[in-house]
Amino acid sequence: MHRESLRSLAGRSALAGRAVIVTGGAGAFGSATLRVLRYLGADAIGIDRTSAAGIVTCDVTDDEQVREAVTEAVKRLGRLDTLIHYAGVGPVVDVGLPAESEVREALDVNLLGTWRVTTAALPALLDARGRVIITASLLADVTVPFSAAYTISKRALTAYADVLRMEYGTHLGVTTVYPGYVPTTIHDRSRAAGVGLDGLAPAESVRDTVLTVVRAAAAPRAPRDVASTRAGAAAFWLARHAPGLVDHAVAMRIRHLVRTRAFEGAEIAAGLHERHGTADAGGANA
Repeated sequence: MHRESLRSLAGRSALAGRAVIVTGGAGAFGSATLRVLRYLGADAIGIDRTSAAGIVTCDVTDDEQVREAVTEAVKRLGRLDTLIHYAGVGPVVDVGLPAESEVREALDVNLLGTWRVTTAALPALLDARGRVIITASLLADVTVPFSAAYTISKRALTAYADVLRMEYGTHLGVTTVYPGYVPTTIHDRSRAAGVGLDGLAPAESVRDTVLTVVRAAAAPRAPRDVASTRAGAAAFWLARHAPGLVDHAVAMRIRHLVRTRAFEGAEIAAGLHERHGTADAGGANA
């Protein structure tokens, strides 16, 4: 997709008069996107469980709240041209342990929350021949340790977007956006657990993702899959076309992190350190 600037978008008023709902509207991505959309002349309302100006309060895991919030937002807007999804959580888990509350939370918010809101908004979107923009993650294809709940929910989300496009694509544009590592509060739980990626993974900015989403919303035709940066686009291409190579590169990176004790003191990483230590010893003796 052409990397159109915010200035050029404003110059041709690509989003002027559009009615937009943004989930996760009080978060880093959502609040910034609402500001940009309004600057560009769109009529935009957020949905979030956190109350704020311009936000309809809603827990996306609650069916009734979702129906009421979407109905209220569409009523205020008068129509609905675009639905942008950011609402999400990022728990950390050991994939070798039973799938408990953190896994269910990630699926309920990241996948089913998107599904619920889209379903509630679909009649208005179809009336407007509108579009849905779903924020997935490069972690849907490029995995890191302790991200199983998040990764699985985001990979499932990409499948949801694909099926939505297949079934409703005659009347609805569907775009999936793949941000890389952006150091927002969604990573607070991994930081608290001692396995945050701050300084360990190349960081993208909130601006990268927001402008990618806004460009997708303004494009004459909805792009199918877009990454937020050139590096992200390269990683996305490799993950789709050379997954074994990406797996090898990530595995080498994990071994380096373990050897340099990047996760030292993190209880959740104790088993990973032990397994890699055993593997290294076995390799040395082979």
